[in-house]
Amino acid sequence: MFGNECTNSYNRNQIGIICASVANYISNLKTNTMKNFIAKEKTYEIIGTCMEVHNNLGAGFLEIVYKDALEYEFRNAGIPYKREKEYAVNYKGVILPHKFYADFVVFDNIVLEVKGASSIANEHIAQAINYLKVSQNRVVLLVNFGEIRLNYKRLIL
Repeated sequence: MFGNECTNSYNRNQIGIICASVANYISNLKTNTMKNFIAKEKTYEIIGTCMEVHNNLGAGFLEIVYKDALEYEFRNAGIPYKREKEYAVNYKGVILPHKFYADFVVFDNIVLEVKGASSIANEHIAQAINYLKVSQNRVVLLVNFGEIRLNYKRLIL
């Protein structure tokens, strides 16, 4: 089961204890990560709303259509949101002339970035991370309506 280098240094009982300790650590890490991630219930609610929109519209529309439908759903559910919220971009202490506009900021602190692409690309993820930095929020949901099944990423800084 183990190479000679491992069994020469440790007896099988010690290896079993080490393996059990590592397994326990990983189990606790997974449990704590899943239990305690930021804005868990709120992000679930937003993702559920996105699923409702995708189930009704499917893939293939422009982003603006999905944004309009999301706004409708947020308003009807009483979910607090701001659409196209403006953020200044600070570069070395200078506010740049061009602003960043978040597609949505939901519950005052979750950025929702809407895409209508064939897949979520690395560029979309990089863009979403930059939006977190500029907005000083800690959670962004990157949601792609352009695929057959709704695809999303929850990014936390």
